[in-house]
Amino acid sequence: MLFSRATGDDDVTLKILYCGICHTDLHSIKNDWGNAMYPMVPGYKSYFAKFKVGDKVGIGYMVGSCGSCESCSEEYENHCFKMITTSNGVYHDGTTTYGGFSDMIVVNEHFAVHIPDNLPLEKTAPLLCAGVTVYSPMKHFGLNEPGKHLGVVGLGGLGHVAVKFGKAYGMKVTVISTSRNKEQEAIQHLGADSFLARGRMILVGAPNKPLELPSFCLIQDIVLLILSGGRMLAGGSVGGMKDTQEMIDFAGKHNITADVEVVGIDYVNTAIVRLEKGDVRYRFVVDVANTLTTA
Repeated sequence: MLFSRATGDDDVTLKILYCGICHTDLHSIKNDWGNAMYPMVPGYKSYFAKFKVGDKVGIGYMVGSCGSCESCSEEYENHCFKMITTSNGVYHDGTTTYGGFSDMIVVNEHFAVHIPDNLPLEKTAPLLCAGVTVYSPMKHFGLNEPGKHLGVVGLGGLGHVAVKFGKAYGMKVTVISTSRNKEQEAIQHLGADSFLARGRMILVGAPNKPLELPSFCLIQDIVLLILSGGRMLAGGSVGGMKDTQEMIDFAGKHNITADVEVVGIDYVNTAIVRLEKGDVRYRFVVDVANTLTTA
């Protein structure tokens, strides 16, 4: 049994039932971002547990923030510079946060969301990651209105959920990919209206430096404006707790879940290798409760 810290007055101790696996886990394990703290218990997002009798609860990407900055006061805890990630983070008391590849977790109640009873846990788990990551920018940039057109680039863990949200909003959804391998799946299974295989990108300008996208700046909610035509390039990083609960409630109302492959804890290493190769439709979910054995 693993507890990352003691239970405080505003905390709850939860039994983990399911935990999703995503590319953040992969990057953290391999130290791709240079911030890994070993030993590490991965599983950044998407745990489920009994909160109290009859309730189902989810924990997402973060388990803490400063609670006093402008971002926190506006319920965008995901943009707090002191945000504490669920795995590979450091809590207020100096303890390391351990992720969902374990049987128990302690979390401040503010960072737990209630799950609608009609949503199956194993298929809802990735929504705490992929779901809110696409839901929040769709909401805040007006990509949630019936009749609008939505283009989804890439049909993976995030993309397939974006298609489902877009259709639930009543939008016309086009999936954009580098090949037609997923065309039938996008249209017949996920309900996309059309599919576009990208062709060629032709650059006719003459910049004196290579074109680069500052990805980490973008996901910290910094927006770049391209003055010609007022076009905008923006990013997002998961979502605040208000958006997360709102997203889960929306998913419950429209019966939206992720397409998952459920695996046991002993399959995690293989799942990580397959994830790196893109060999999953569309998210791995670990059945922690039934496969994790503790001493």
